[in-house]
Amino acid sequence: MTTNDTPYVVGLGEALWDVLPEGKKLGGAPANFAFHAAQFGRRAIAVSAVGEDNLGTETLEEFKKKNLNVLMPRVPYATGTVQVTVDEQGIPTYDIKENVAWDNIPFTPEIEAVAKNCEAVCWGSLAQRNVVSRQTIQKFLDAMPSDGKRLRIFDINLRQNFYTPEVIQDSLQRCNILKINDEELVTISRLFGYPGLDIRNKCWLLLGKYDLKMLVLTCGVNGSYVFTPGHVSFQPTPKVDVADTVGAGDSFTGSFCASILRGRSVAEAHEIAVRVSAYVCTQKGAMPQLPEELTR
Repeated sequence: MTTNDTPYVVGLGEALWDVLPEGKKLGGAPANFAFHAAQFGRRAIAVSAVGEDNLGTETLEEFKKKNLNVLMPRVPYATGTVQVTVDEQGIPTYDIKENVAWDNIPFTPEIEAVAKNCEAVCWGSLAQRNVVSRQTIQKFLDAMPSDGKRLRIFDINLRQNFYTPEVIQDSLQRCNILKINDEELVTISRLFGYPGLDIRNKCWLLLGKYDLKMLVLTCGVNGSYVFTPGHVSFQPTPKVDVADTVGAGDSFTGSFCASILRGRSVAEAHEIAVRVSAYVCTQKGAMPQLPEELTR
């Protein structure tokens, strides 16, 4: 049960349509994150922007059908789309259209009000490729309460060439939880000049350098880790029949965040997140309804 003063869990950034071989499905990492956090009973909201076009109207209607709260001003740009191709292993590649609505998210009084009543936010690098949305994300983070209790999750989500060292550095300094995969960790290590370290030492270095509460590292079929100061949790990846992996990482982050906010231990939250993301891999698209036994 939520009330008007219940704090928000916010997915902040891109809202778009994944155009898959079998048709288009609503997606975007922040919206996926918010959708899954909401399934765990949090007052979740996706903050982005949509176009003044038919697809923008369809986007808002589709979110309404999914019972996901959104705050998405309409702007004079096309609503975002991504052409997704999926290989035989179910691994997606993306062609992300540029200069679209979510590149131009305005920082409105309504968005500022959500920031001031936010218990957790998740954002990535992709929505910062354009200065307008980048500044809105920065202003949102600046407007959040600075009591140290809020979860500020940087799900780095490197896509194509839509990132710079400066954007990544700024977000690393603003977050207290970093979510990254093994391929992204290699890229970051090259960008910042410590490619020789092994995976674990790279994670410990980032955890200490940026004074993080947690670093979440996902390694596909090779399992996942959650590093906290002085401790590491490991979970193997369950073997499932993969339909596609679109949105699986976002479901991991959303369920992990919601579980931590519920007071679960890091190990418990990690185990829940692994089970949820494994289930999402067995479903088509990024926003399947989760079975009740996963969200208890």
